[in-house]
Amino acid sequence: MNAPLLNRDAQAHSGWLRVFAFFHLNLAFSSIEEERRGEVIARCYWPLLRLAEKHSHIAIEVSGYTLEEIARHDPSWITQARRLIADGKIELIGSGYSQMIGPLVPARVTAENLRIGNDVYRDLLGARPAVALVNEQAFSAGLVGHYLDAGYRALLMDWDNPSANHPEWDAECQYLPQYAGGLDGRKIALLWTNTAAFQQMQRFVYDDIKLETYRRFVRARRAFSTRALCLYASDAEIFDFRPGRFRTEEKLPQTSEWERIDKALSAVTTEPGINLIAPSHVLKLIDREGGGHLLQLESPDCPVPVKKQRKYNLARWAVTGRDNTAINAACERIYRGMLERSNADWKELCYLWASDFRTHLTEKRWQDFRTRLEAADAEYSPPTVPPLAIPAVEPATDRHLGIETPMINARLDRRRGLALERLRFDGNEHAIIGGISHGTFEEIGLQADWYTGDCVFEAPGEPKITDLEWCEARVQKLENGDVVAHAGIETPKGRIEKQMLFSGNERRIDFDITFHWEDWGKGVLRLGHFTLLPDAFCPDRLWLATTNGGGRETFSLSGETIDHGAPVSFLVSSSHGLGMTEGWAEIGDDNTRLRIEVDRCTAPLLGMLTHRPAKRSDGSAGLFCQLQLSAMELDDTRKPSNYRDGPRRFRFSISAL
Repeated sequence: MNAPLLNRDAQAHSGWLRVFAFFHLNLAFSSIEEERRGEVIARCYWPLLRLAEKHSHIAIEVSGYTLEEIARHDPSWITQARRLIADGKIELIGSGYSQMIGPLVPARVTAENLRIGNDVYRDLLGARPAVALVNEQAFSAGLVGHYLDAGYRALLMDWDNPSANHPEWDAECQYLPQYAGGLDGRKIALLWTNTAAFQQMQRFVYDDIKLETYRRFVRARRAFSTRALCLYASDAEIFDFRPGRFRTEEKLPQTSEWERIDKALSAVTTEPGINLIAPSHVLKLIDREGGGHLLQLESPDCPVPVKKQRKYNLARWAVTGRDNTAINAACERIYRGMLERSNADWKELCYLWASDFRTHLTEKRWQDFRTRLEAADAEYSPPTVPPLAIPAVEPATDRHLGIETPMINARLDRRRGLALERLRFDGNEHAIIGGISHGTFEEIGLQADWYTGDCVFEAPGEPKITDLEWCEARVQKLENGDVVAHAGIETPKGRIEKQMLFSGNERRIDFDITFHWEDWGKGVLRLGHFTLLPDAFCPDRLWLATTNGGGRETFSLSGETIDHGAPVSFLVSSSHGLGMTEGWAEIGDDNTRLRIEVDRCTAPLLGMLTHRPAKRSDGSAGLFCQLQLSAMELDDTRKPSNYRDGPRRFRFSISAL
């Protein structure tokens, strides 16, 4: 007689399944008004402590700021949490003082965020966490050293997005701890979160699936060998409370959702061969067969992997939201001012750079945030660099304008808003960047005119707006040997003023562009479009380097197909990006190196690379490579609200090193 199905299942999967769970506590949650924080503590955080008393080894991940807010509203919660941590019933997971996106801020700021967070954990909870959650699970190799220096032994990171860009990884790696490589030869242990697993628990808690369906999902993760599975790795504020972010949120049920979480954990842990352990205990499995591999989570196509769905990428916190480009610029100015102060309030800067102010922030909280940001901006920000004066010469009449200095030879197209048709720096035999004419490539998607130095704005359902129009232009050679070119371009949204300063003693061009637009609305604005000429670089030796919250990261581009600016959907306009957190990106080969720099105090633009092999019209092998600078993207967080009214200015440069 055949054995019952469950018995056959247990016999077939004789290995242990270690499960763990942690809950993310965040009183800065973007769509929760501050006056509701006491309600969140009562409805979400206290039931979590009671859950931990019954199910030992539950973990909580909490920022230092959230702990301070809990202490302000309900000190008894802090007392109870401190006791449960001391008794080993709760494991504390760290994240820093605020939920800050490390690959979008300068390295010093991330280091301060982790340091201040550790101070708060010690003072309020008497604990120092060994495991950290990468904020919004936005990972870069440059962050590894920061976490190690702050005393962390391991990071919690999403499996799905990094693995999607690394098909060479063995799928079994997701069930055991691995290592993430840093930039200085050091490595840190990795524990994996699992999007499908935590969404399955949410579905059961919300009564979308039956308990047996959930149990069957977890049972199916057992194998002959020992595995570890993260059952839950998301918000605590979504149970017995509705943040109000989405119109589709269901009403609260009559029965407690925390009781259903209790039921789910009880059902899973009574299964044969499954037991609940703390996240740090999972690290003991790192030496098992299949564990402990050294992985590079980043890749040229996805330099900063993030959490969950593809709609989550760096643009979400960099250049979308209400006015993320402007508020990030304000934070950068405050940071630069703080570097000059011995009494700088780093905690305040960490608060202002938190991710929640950059997504679904309510109107009331937006106004409060603006007031607080403006105060710090006024106190710390260095003086603004004034624009150059418009050249005091007659407007040019020719279509093509030649620019020559001892360091630069360039040709500008007045018919195309002074786009760079070709650019050669001193020391180069031929032009290396510029324009590529229609028909150069065989592929239909590349059969267009490509420019360097132009601006493109696209809005859903609207004609594209660019500066690629006839312009009034003036060119003047200055006494120091520099040459300044100025253009004014009229567009349907308003005037664009463009200045380019061609250096007389450096291989460098500075761009200073101002948009006199009153109404931006929802759209995508990309600038620069630095287009490499197909014959100027060796495709097999080409590389890209930048900083994403840490030191220099270098990516080989040989054979890669990359499109960071490709839309994810009609709602999300881009896929990936480069943080350029120290204000630069470089691209080059063995012979030529170009450096693109961004004035982050004016606008911390997001880098986006397009790179792919492209057959030419004559059948020969070719290459298309272009680096864009994004000032604005579209996603579900975009809700236009100006940090400051008035023209928008963007400053960046290109140089040869």
